Amino acid sequence: MSSHLDPEKIDRLAEVAVRTGVNLQKGQDLIITANMSALPLVQRIAVHAYKAGAGLVLPFFTDDAITLARYENADDASFDRAADWFYEGLGKAYKGGAARMAITGDDPMLLADQDAGKVARASKAVSIAGKPAMGPIVGFEVNWNIVAFPGAAWAARVFPDVPVQEAQSKLLDAIYDASRLDGADPVQNWADHTAELKTHVKWLNAQNFEALQYTGPGTDLRLGLAEGHIWKGGASPALNGVVCQPNIPTEEVFTCPHAYKVDGTVSATKPLAYQGTVIRDISVRFEAGKIVDATASAGEAVFRDLLGVDDGSSRIGEVALVPHSSPISQSGTLFYNTLFDENASCHIALGQSYADTVAGGSELGEDELKQKGANQSLIHVDWMIGSGDVDIDGITRTGDIVPVMRKGEWAF
Repeated sequence: MSSHLDPEKIDRLAEVAVRTGVNLQKGQDLIITANMSALPLVQRIAVHAYKAGAGLVLPFFTDDAITLARYENADDASFDRAADWFYEGLGKAYKGGAARMAITGDDPMLLADQDAGKVARASKAVSIAGKPAMGPIVGFEVNWNIVAFPGAAWAARVFPDVPVQEAQSKLLDAIYDASRLDGADPVQNWADHTAELKTHVKWLNAQNFEALQYTGPGTDLRLGLAEGHIWKGGASPALNGVVCQPNIPTEEVFTCPHAYKVDGTVSATKPLAYQGTVIRDISVRFEAGKIVDATASAGEAVFRDLLGVDDGSSRIGEVALVPHSSPISQSGTLFYNTLFDENASCHIALGQSYADTVAGGSELGEDELKQKGANQSLIHVDWMIGSGDVDIDGITRTGDIVPVMRKGEWAF
């Protein structure tokens, strides 16, 4: 089905995912989650994983036809259930030292014609049941990585004006370029890119800002930062000591906002594709960290439902800075995929914070993290708020204003 795709590019992506992304260690098991459409990439990942000394490579697949069969035929009660035993098994594997790799690239609009209520219920059930598996990932206890494969349905969404096979090839080229796979040594490409990201991380951590101020069209936002927040970006060591690159591609540096110290208005600069709905022109107002008013020109009901998932879903758990000149931004392509679209723009994420973006956070309980400002939620949904028209200032603890970004570019 994907024989028309360049096998060398697929192989390079697989090798970098194993060597740089997850940085698989000798004897370590690798758990892979993917859509069936990504089988060619999963097969090459298995080859490189075993060459790296993997203990076991264990793939788990979803399938679009099976997913739709549930929505079209299952009893209503099915949508309040998720396989807790499966996620408990994954959690046990991660606690036992297995690495995790996720392959994204399924159809972003697969559920567009399905009952939105059922979609939301099923998603919430998975979020609740999935806690044992997501806990080690959110806490960065193990080395993990996400990469993308150009599934036919996804490619057709991104490039709708060309035949599907041509769209897949174009999307593979876009993934290849964004993932820095060109040249003689893609692994070295990533080492160089991480070093550049770390220069911004180092500067931001040295400033220890109390808040960030965003100014732009439809945006006047003061975003407080959590007590003891830590900026991160590029490859980092997980708690098991393995240095990995969680996202390929990535252009961001990110940290933990204060869930109760965000005030003002902010407008999205790109659409958000979420569970089969494209939400456009999001505009929200924060008071004391909580979104108290929200509008969108399309998908507003879905966005409002998202804000109501739990107590933390209307607050933010991540803030990330990305220059407007990033390669993904300059491509001008809307990918309908968070892994790519979030790296085209500064963004914030509704919901769960990452414990490792707070000093000592991996050793703290939920209540202790909350006291420092870290958010707790079943969801983590990124949406884009940066552009070439947005300025960002850092506000020091003495009230001084320090330029961070001007017209979407680094100001230091």
